[in-house]
Formats: sequence, C-alpha cells, structure tokens
Amino acid sequence: MEPKKIITREESFGYDRKTLDYIRNASAHGLYEIRGMGAKRKLPNFDDLVFLGASLSRYPLEGYREKCVTKTILGTRFAKKPIELEIPITIAGMSFGSLSANVKEALGRAASEVGTSTTTGDGGMTQEERQSSKTLVYQCLPSRYGFNPDDVRKADAIEVVIGQGAKPGGGGMLLGQKVSPRVAKMRTLPEGIDQRSACRHPDWTGPDDLAIKIQELREMTDWEKPIYVKVGATRTFNDVKLAVHAGADVVVVDGMQGGTAATQTCFIEHIGIPTLAAVRQAVNALEDLDMKGKVQLIVSGGIRTGPDVAKALAMGADAVAIGQGVLIGLGCNGDTYFKDGAHHSAEKDYAALGTAPGFCHHCHTGKCPVGITTQDDILSQRLSPDVGAKHLKNYLKTLNMELTTIARACGKQNVHHLEREDLVALTVEAAAMAGLPLAGTSWIPGQGY
Repeated sequence: MEPKKIITREESFGYDRKTLDYIRNASAHGLYEIRGMGAKRKLPNFDDLVFLGASLSRYPLEGYREKCVTKTILGTRFAKKPIELEIPITIAGMSFGSLSANVKEALGRAASEVGTSTTTGDGGMTQEERQSSKTLVYQCLPSRYGFNPDDVRKADAIEVVIGQGAKPGGGGMLLGQKVSPRVAKMRTLPEGIDQRSACRHPDWTGPDDLAIKIQELREMTDWEKPIYVKVGATRTFNDVKLAVHAGADVVVVDGMQGGTAATQTCFIEHIGIPTLAAVRQAVNALEDLDMKGKVQLIVSGGIRTGPDVAKALAMGADAVAIGQGVLIGLGCNGDTYFKDGAHHSAEKDYAALGTAPGFCHHCHTGKCPVGITTQDDILSQRLSPDVGAKHLKNYLKTLNMELTTIARACGKQNVHHLEREDLVALTVEAAAMAGLPLAGTSWIPGQGY
C-alpha cells in the first residue's frame, strides 16, 4: 500500500504570492509597474495616536454653546497679503491633466464654499479653476509645464514644489492617453505622447539657487503673495531648515502616504518616510530655528479624517492638505456615477480595467470609470461640477466638525491650541516616530527615559 501523499501549502514569507507575481511580470515584460494612488503597505500613521480628552484635570468645552475657532492664516513672514482661511484643511495640488476640467471646477467651488484654498498642480492654471476658486495656490514645479508669469500674478499664493511624498527624488508622469489637445497646448507638448516631468528644477543646483528663485517670484508679485516650499518627506529636518533659510513663508511636508496620478510602484512603496515621522522632524526643525509660528507648516500625505487633521495640528502643523481623500469624496473608487439625474453602475468599466470598486489604482490609464482622472470627453461627463462640489463640501464640513469636536473635548477654544501634550501613542513604533509618550507611561522611545 503506497503511503498517502501530503500536500503542503505553506506560503513563503519572503516569496509570497505578491512577490512571485512581481518577479513573473518583470521576467515576462522587462518593465516596472506604473500606477496611481498612494502606498498600499501598512505604515505607522495617525490612527496609532489617541487624544487625552479633558475630564477632572482639564476642563472641556460645551460642544453646542462654546465657540471653537478654526480661522487659519498662512504666509505671515514676508507676504503683504497672507492667506486667510476659514478652516485649516486645504486641497492639495492635483493637475489638470491628471484630473478633468470638471473636477478642477468642482474642487474650486467646494473650497470656496467652505472658505479654504485649492492648488493648481502641474501643467498650469485652468480658467475653470481660477474662476471657481476664491483662494488659489499656483504651483511652480520642476517641469515648468504651463508656467505663466501672468497666471502667477493672478494666484493668491505660489508653491515651489521640490518633491512629492509619493515620489521624492522623482518626477511626475502623464501617459499619452491623457495628453489631450487641450492638455498638450497648455504644456506645449505633442498630443498623445507620454510626458515625464523633470525630477529637479532646471535653473538651480542647490538651496542657494532656491533663495534666488523665491526672490524672483516675490519681485514678480510685488511681495504680495505668500511663497510655499513643498518637499517630499525624506531628510525632512534638514530640508525644512533649508527651505526656511531660502525665505519660505510656508513649508509643505508631504509624507509617503501621499498619492499620485502615475509613478513607479517602487517609488510609491519604497521611498520616503511616513507622515507621522515627517511632522515631528519638520516641527523640530522650525523650533530649532526659532521659527515656529513665524513660518507656517502644512502637512499632507494620508490625511483622511477629522481626527487625522486634529492630530497633525496637535503635533505642530498649522494646516493640512488633502488629495486622495478629496478624490474619494468626489466618487473615486465608487461603484456608481451620477449622470442625467440618475445613478449608473460603473462595475463593467472597472472590470474592463481588471479591477473593481475599492481596489482601483488605474488613474494613469485615463479610463476612470467615474470620470475623475480622465481627459476622455465622454468619461469626464460622469462627474458634474455641481454634484462633485456638493459631495466635497460635505466631506470638508464633516472633517472640520470632527476637528472642532475633538478640540473642545480637549478644552480648546481654538483648534490651533491643540498641542503635543494632548496626544499619546498606542505603539512603540508610533511613539518613537512621533516623539510622543507611549499611552499609560511617560516613556518616549529613543529619548532614554
């Protein structure tokens, strides 16, 4: 009698199914993967922190009777006209090209209704975005695609982009299927041809040249506009210091959870540091220079909820910027789209891309089933500016209500009075990265006590 065969199905940790698929695809095609959205790996994040609400040793505020201020002012260092926002939640830079014109208009409308700002992204300023946005930040990126001095003067602030959280050290991508005639004209590119942005600015080789560029932008705008400098989170402590020395009014730090319309997966998953660690390093740099409160800090990369906003502010940020959350609020990865007064299923369109609602990262294809990350004339009509603005306004209002609810629970009459002392960490890793005590102890890992 033959012995019974035992079939083992123990998966290798180092060579799991995901790794096997990667090696097989690389072997078959000789190409790396390009995709949209942000990191999919589990990272320490703001969920690993909790607030210490008021009780006996702290006095809470009554949520329905006592006011909690959310007004936020950015650019107070040098600009003649600092930006005044009603809430500390802004919309991050996302380009016309990666997004449709309808989406850019919806972003501007929603931001204006709740009293915050939106940001142009690569490729220049669209008429829809400028007209719909009460407060618009104009980006100056390494590519300089669509960069126009007249549009700079029309903006309310300028953001000099050194790097992005999803791809620090790398340039952006816009694949040919999204380079429509209008996009091509704005960027002075041939239609339908893949566009890869530069990874560094063409007219400087170091931080001293950044100071010259900031001076040029100030002179171009008669010193009216605040100048932001945005860095992808890597060597954050030194980068923030250099941005301040170069003359920035505002520093934007984008953690590795930040999203993108298209870049290499190896960038998204393996370059940069989590937002949680980057916030602490950025605040430490400002404090080391005695510039905390003089130079404002905006944090982005994986900000999703009101508690995320509150925790970023408590750690020392003055405001946050949101990209992926905004797109999801508009309907990204949803199973339906609204058109002609009715909801329609998008399931078949997702299936054609080889994915499903909730799992889509195919922004780079231009075939967005819900009409957000596309330049296709038919698909883009699946997101109307009216509907998009309504949904996004609701999302931003909810975040702000959660933020003020938490601030009142901590006894704060102003959301900007939230402080590190209000937070503790739930894991050793988060405690070490954020420089906060582990819950129930006074121990901050790595600080020797």
